[in-house]
Amino acid sequence: MTNYDVLIVGGGSVGCAIAYALSRYDLKVAVAEKELDVGMGTSGRNSGVVHAGFNNRPGSLMAKLCVEGNEGFEALCKMLDIPYKRTGKLIVGYDEADHQALIKLKEQGEKNGVKGLEIIDGAAIRAIEPDLPASWAMLSRNTAVFNPFLYSIHLAEASAQNGVQYYLNSPVTAVEATEEGYRVQAGDHVLTCRTLINSAGLFADKVSAMAGDPSFTIYPCRGEYYLLDKGTLKMPVYPVPRPGVGGLGVHLTVTVDGNILIGPSADYIDNHEDYSTTEPILDQLRREAMILLPTLNMRTVIGTYAGVRPKLVKKGEANFGDFVIERSPKAKHLINLIGIESPGITASMPIARMVLDILSEDTELVEKPDFVPTYRGIPPFAELSRAEQRALIEQDPDYGDVVCRCETVTRAQVKRALHNPIGATGVIAVKNRTRSTMGRCNGGYCFQRIVELLLSEGKSPQDIDLKRRGDRPLLGYVKGGQA
Repeated sequence: MTNYDVLIVGGGSVGCAIAYALSRYDLKVAVAEKELDVGMGTSGRNSGVVHAGFNNRPGSLMAKLCVEGNEGFEALCKMLDIPYKRTGKLIVGYDEADHQALIKLKEQGEKNGVKGLEIIDGAAIRAIEPDLPASWAMLSRNTAVFNPFLYSIHLAEASAQNGVQYYLNSPVTAVEATEEGYRVQAGDHVLTCRTLINSAGLFADKVSAMAGDPSFTIYPCRGEYYLLDKGTLKMPVYPVPRPGVGGLGVHLTVTVDGNILIGPSADYIDNHEDYSTTEPILDQLRREAMILLPTLNMRTVIGTYAGVRPKLVKKGEANFGDFVIERSPKAKHLINLIGIESPGITASMPIARMVLDILSEDTELVEKPDFVPTYRGIPPFAELSRAEQRALIEQDPDYGDVVCRCETVTRAQVKRALHNPIGATGVIAVKNRTRSTMGRCNGGYCFQRIVELLLSEGKSPQDIDLKRRGDRPLLGYVKGGQA
């Protein structure tokens, strides 16, 4: 049994942001995450957009924390070596009704404190994106895109290097209140803590109930996406929001790496982890995307995926449920974060600061003299100059051995991914840190080479996982292989 001052349940972007914020202080902190790596749930299954804050209801926590998060996001990404691009965003319309809706949306954004909003006409739209047929748009200059995988990963790895302990593959199955805090069963581990921070996303209602506060119900809402190869789109393109429709409508997003996303849909489901994609919804996505951008080439589709939002409102109800961030009034020593959906990643550091304020009410926060706020990830070999690439190869010849041709990922990068600070394992740890298997061949070339590296690290075929424990691509050796 291991005792902690603070135990965070959930290693998504918000849980990792809280861990990073807490790692500045002289506290014993741990994170329990049910998956093989951090950022594997809602935090890794989204559009990768840094929202400006104009879509959120004035006066809500969502609006306040989103605007705060947007203002500090670029500096945080620079500090933690997270890919980020301030692209701007277009919210487009086609008739006078859409024009008036855009004017109201701009007014709402300005009421929230959002800067850099402008209504532009068709000519100005086509000066930015020549193939868009829209007549009106709101240009949001402060919208950006980023790498959502590396956001959670670098927050986690930075906090680990400042002393936070990560328990991966450790789902929380039982929480018992004690006189001094909680006893938590997390996978094979029994952990005790004085304060429990519930950042469990889609399962935050379950964790809250286990801890003694059954006040909440999460309603999962699935969003499906297409992933396309790299294209010429310069910035995200959204339609005018339609009242009563979950989410912000099907949109086109250029990722930080240049790929194009189509989606998401918004459909309430029963299973919190049903990440399947469906033919009717994908057909709908394609049709709506072609309205936004008629020249879109669907032959460049690489794959499809889905994410699930943890909503606090039922299907058919008014489509608004604000963040819940509070010390539970029903369970002592429990801090709850419930209904943290979009714009949760944008707002993650302001959320973390709010949690620290709550924690400081009964916990002394003393800064460590040796806290290191910065972090450097694995060098993105494909993006370096020839001179920089040659210098790396001279330092380590493994940088000259390309493992993933589509994304130009080297053997050295894969090896660094396998030896990450939080102990994440499996092919997913390599994929999310290096982009191996994310290219147009979907791992057709690099997958075998990654497996060979895992075997060279001493793993057996039965120990190699893809995304989840037991999700195994190999059964054993064929004739002539090892015994």
